[in-house]
Amino acid sequence: MKKNRKLFAILLTFALVLSLAACGSSGGSAAPTGSNDAAAAGKTGGPAADAAEAPAEKASEDSGAVYRTLEEIQASGTINIGVFSDKNPFGYVDENGEYQGYDVYFANRIGEDMGVEINFVSTEAANRVEYLETGKVDIILANFTVTEERAEKVDFALPYMNVALGVVSPDSRVITDLSEIGEGDQVIVISGTTAETYLAENNPEITLQKYDTYANAKNALENGNAVAWANDNTEVIAFALQNPGYTVGIPSLGSQDTIAPAVTKGNESLLNWINEEITSLADENFFHKDYEETLVDTYGADYEDSLVVEGGVTAQ
Repeated sequence: MKKNRKLFAILLTFALVLSLAACGSSGGSAAPTGSNDAAAAGKTGGPAADAAEAPAEKASEDSGAVYRTLEEIQASGTINIGVFSDKNPFGYVDENGEYQGYDVYFANRIGEDMGVEINFVSTEAANRVEYLETGKVDIILANFTVTEERAEKVDFALPYMNVALGVVSPDSRVITDLSEIGEGDQVIVISGTTAETYLAENNPEITLQKYDTYANAKNALENGNAVAWANDNTEVIAFALQNPGYTVGIPSLGSQDTIAPAVTKGNESLLNWINEEITSLADENFFHKDYEETLVDTYGADYEDSLVVEGGVTAQ
């Protein structure tokens, strides 16, 4: 009996060894955790709410952001372009519910030449980068000033407009120099703009009153909530021209900058297409025509050559 039990134990051990060996030899056909297939799966997709607008999004290896290539956009038949809806005359919604303005005029030409329909996405200054990184839009055309800090997060195309900062204030107290702003005074800025960054870095002693929308900023100035409003000089010049009782006491603050389209970091195919488009449009003086259609009533003809950048080439 003891011999039988011993023999049975030996046989059982032998069977167990064979079973384990068989399991080990079959592992070659299964992909291990962290395989290339699993990694590739992480390069597709995007926010579920935007899936219908931006299918087949890909991940940028540089930032982890999602985007659609030029080919994917054309295949879908629709491009998502972020513009302002409350910044007349650059991007706004008219009385008929249609997007209008300098940036929108350019956006319409992009859609025409790319052969796709345009889905305009209303954006605010503070979420322009976020909308690109999350795949909510393919392009930002929302008066986007080129800065080194922003260029670390998005890819800028060639410029199509010049811009500087300016300060507008009531005629009852025209601010001609930042030193005239007292300790108890406040200056209005739009969150996420170069005006906010400039004043925070160069004049931290000035108290900033921040708003998310241009409409709220304008209302705050009109209601006397602050002594001045600092923003792109084009914006404050337009405000003063359209609203008697206000003066742009500082027409140029800081360095001369440019406005350019932006795409998600790493989206080279779309970036290259936009650069080629801007270059080719110079042959027909497109951006001067854009100015004459959308901006001349606000700024007049005298500002045209100083503001417009044609073919992506800025004056030296």
